[in-house]
Amino acid sequence: MTLADHTRTSTAATDLRVVKLGAHIGARVEGVALGGDLDAATVRAINRALLEHEVLFFRGQHHLDDAGQRAFASLLGVPTAAHPTVTSLGADVLPIDSEHGTANSWHTDVTFVDRVPKASVLRAIALPPYGGTTTWASTVAAYAQLPAPLRALADTLWAVHTNVYDYAAEAAEQVRSAAVAAHRAEFQSSYYETVHPVVRVHPETGERSLLLGQFVKALVGLGTKESQAVYTLLQDRITRLENTVRWSWELGDVALWDNRSTQHYAVADYDNQYRRLHRVTLAGDVPVSPSGEHSRVVAGDASRYSPVVAP
Repeated sequence: MTLADHTRTSTAATDLRVVKLGAHIGARVEGVALGGDLDAATVRAINRALLEHEVLFFRGQHHLDDAGQRAFASLLGVPTAAHPTVTSLGADVLPIDSEHGTANSWHTDVTFVDRVPKASVLRAIALPPYGGTTTWASTVAAYAQLPAPLRALADTLWAVHTNVYDYAAEAAEQVRSAAVAAHRAEFQSSYYETVHPVVRVHPETGERSLLLGQFVKALVGLGTKESQAVYTLLQDRITRLENTVRWSWELGDVALWDNRSTQHYAVADYDNQYRRLHRVTLAGDVPVSPSGEHSRVVAGDASRYSPVVAP
């Protein structure tokens, strides 16, 4: 059964309608009230749509609270702790709160640990009157579009990822308030460093994708200048506009994305207005390179944050 543009999937619990939003990424899912009571057929249909479209959007989920959000997420996988280092804001649900800073950079979540999360469920809590959109990019489409010589190069590369990333911070974001400074200090309170393949094989689809983003410190075996040049070359491929989808949030919205095949960017274009969303993250596996090698831990133990969960 294919969940394509404007198709319907009837289940015992709901009538799903999946509306494709772009050629390479993104779909809106209609006809389902999210929660922990969805039947198995509906959950399978949502997971298939996630694998096909990489990020899904659900409007009108006003009934959800944190417990319902986590219960829904648990149907799709094993929830992690809220964050490997930021523990003061919640044990299992992470507030994405503008008072603690803005993530205005492209990233795949938590790639500084070895067990990169499978997916995330993000729910709008408080929104600014303008701005505050989020954009996702397909790292699978980016890899598929590489010319053959660049694919051959990327397949052999490895990158060092770390949670100490001052080199990626925008000048305007550096310690603009005590809350931001405290959040950044907590984010870096325990040091993590992991070496990941630049190209990983998706554990469910078998597709290859580019594993990069803001937590990359360097490419293994390359000097600083060469490392930055190659990183920029590949990262720019990911964020080409045709590989992205941009979502304008409304209260009641929920986004679900495959963290193994996407990057995302929360656009900080809402001045000093307040913005808050709640995130539940699902445990994933350790990335595998095209040659079958697994990511390697250099520093940090992520076992308290997340188990390793293979599909």
